[in-house]
Parts: sequence; C-alpha cells; structure tokens
Amino acid sequence: MAIKLANRARAIKPSPTLSVMQKAKALQAQGLDVVNFGVGEPDFDTPDYIKEAGKKAIDDNFTHYTAANGIPDLRRAVADKLKRDNDLDYSPDDILICPGAKTAIMQMLMTVCDMRDQVMIPTPYWVSYISQVELVDSLPLMLPTSIKTGFKITPEQLEEAILTNSTPKVLILNSPNNPTGVVYTRAELEAIAQVCLEHDIIIISDEIYEKLIYDGEEHVSIASISPEVKDISIVINGVSKAYAMTGWRVGYAAGPREIIQRAGRIQGHLTSCVNSIAQKAAVTALTEDDGTIEVMRQEFEQRRNYLIDRLNKIKNVSSYLPKGAFYCMPNISYYLFNNRRGITNSVELCEYLIENYRVAVVPGLAFGVNRYVRFSYASGMDQIKEGLKRFEEGLYSLL
Repeated sequence: MAIKLANRARAIKPSPTLSVMQKAKALQAQGLDVVNFGVGEPDFDTPDYIKEAGKKAIDDNFTHYTAANGIPDLRRAVADKLKRDNDLDYSPDDILICPGAKTAIMQMLMTVCDMRDQVMIPTPYWVSYISQVELVDSLPLMLPTSIKTGFKITPEQLEEAILTNSTPKVLILNSPNNPTGVVYTRAELEAIAQVCLEHDIIIISDEIYEKLIYDGEEHVSIASISPEVKDISIVINGVSKAYAMTGWRVGYAAGPREIIQRAGRIQGHLTSCVNSIAQKAAVTALTEDDGTIEVMRQEFEQRRNYLIDRLNKIKNVSSYLPKGAFYCMPNISYYLFNNRRGITNSVELCEYLIENYRVAVVPGLAFGVNRYVRFSYASGMDQIKEGLKRFEEGLYSLL
C-alpha cells in the first residue's frame, strides 16, 4: 500500500544549516579534518552555576510534569528580566515557557495565523521562518534587503508591501539578526512600529541574540517603543545563545495575554510542558550571574574583529561589520561569475569548498540570497584562522 503524505510534509525541506553540520560531521567521522563555520551555537560550555541548578533539580526529584505554560518561578524570572533589561512590564500570566525559541515562534504563528494569511519576512532570513509559516498553511511574503540598506527593511518598504498585498497579518523581525548580525536602532524600530500600528500588523520579535551585541550598541526590544506597540507585539527569546544552553531547549514568548494563553493551550496538546529540569536551570540563568556570559560576549567580539578583517583581505571578497549575534555574510559573488569549475550559485560553491578544502560555510541561498555565504564565528580562534586559510585557498583555486 502506498501511503500518501500530507502536502505540508512533502513540501518541507531539511534545514540547510543542519545539513552543513551533518556533512561536516560525516567527513569528520571518516577521520578527516574539517573546519566548520556552519554551526549556530556557542562553542562554550553551559556555565557551571547553571549546570549545578540542573543537577539540584534532579537530586530534588523535580522530574515530573509541570504546568503547560511553565513553572511559576521561571515565568516570574522572565518577567523580571524583561523589566530589568528591556523596560517591559509583563505579568507571569503574559509569558509562555516553550521548548526552545523556535517552538515559541511556531506556536505564536499557530495562534495568530489562518490559512493564506501573509507573514512578512525580511530577506536574508533565518532558515526556519519560511518552513514555520508554511506549516501553518500561511504564506511567506519576502521583504528583500541589501547591503545598501544595511540588510534592514525600511518603513516605506513595509508600507508598500502591506498596501500591495491582500492578506498581510504578521511581521517577523529578528534583531540581532541571523544570518547577517545586523542590529536595528531605536529610531528604525520606531518607524517600523508606526507602520505596523497603522495597519494592524502583529509583530513577532525574535530577540534570541539579544545579549550578543558589540561596539557598545544598544539592543532595543520593539515592544518597548510604546504601550500601543507592546499591545501588537510578541517578544521571543530564550537561554540558548546567551547562556550556551542550546541543548537544554528553553525559550519563551511574552505578549498579549489572550494570545499567550491560547498558545499555552496548543502547547499543552503538543508537548505537555517544557523539560522540568531545564526550567529550573533557566531560572538560575536568568537570576544569577558569575560573569561568564560577558566573557563569552567579549570573546565573540574579538573573533568577529579578526574574521571581518581577514575576510576583507581576500581578493574580491567584501564583508560589512556585524553588530550582533555571531554571524557574518561576506559577498563572494565574484567567484560565482568568474570561475573555471562551472559553479553558478552559493550552494555549489559551498559543496566545492567542503569537499575539496574541508571548510564548511552555509550558502546564502539557504537564507534567500545567492551572492553571499554565512560564517559563524562560534568556534575557537585557531579554527577560525585555519578555516579562513582554507576558504581563501579554495576561492583562489576557482580562478
């Protein structure tokens, strides 16, 4: 008997970033030395004080189901964090604890989107946004950006997209951004928020890289612009990136209470609750600090400085200076259009580099743009230096 899969299942493509990591790991398993710039997680260990909280939760037998929306002390810790760091007033009842920020976004889309609603997504975009929108039977609406706009959308562009399309309902905004590392300023967010207010657009603000900011830049949550903007905004965050807790899978959403409570009902049927032990560890992450998070941020900034300087010394490669996260996207278009290997796009280029020079970077096409590749500098300086050497040699071999 031939089983017919649902259209949504057949349409979903594997994550390109995970595919790069899997390819790199497969080569490493063969005993080959691969430098992997594809990884999207800190190379640091979870700080000891957070790990101890997880161990204590196990010793205390805190190993049973919790409330679907999260344990009260974690929702309170999130509310306190949002007030302390972002000048946002939320009750614990306005907060949903989720198994990762990725799931938080998915559940918000399930809660606010109907079939064929349009979700506006700036390009380059994080790879999962498109698939998440399609999984709720809604329509991704791309808002292209370029280096000329600093890889940021403009209020005029947003307004035009809303007026020229039939069912725009949601804007997904990601600052600091993956894959570009750009950070929106307060003035830019104010202008975007005003357009959303005028047209009743819901804002899903993905702020998972909030703590990784460089050059003294300021992270601004768009929900903090005004009470009116807060009423149309859903803030997404978590402990994965800032606290090196990717595997613990704890994220959260904060927003209008009706949306949060409805999403909590959905979560109750999907996962019952978030891992109880990880929730206790997340409380400690949000309420205590031994200084290791700032050490990690400073290390990322040093790596960024070296990486950008070195990339810009490679002939016919250019890179802007990202202000946040741990990614950059150098322009490698010269090598797409001037090579003797028949390479025509960034996917083919990345395949060539990993197969022949054992260096893994993510093709720009994974993020909706072709002329770029994404580097993650969430790896040690020695690896970065060696990887850039291989990257340069690989590019030059094409000429």
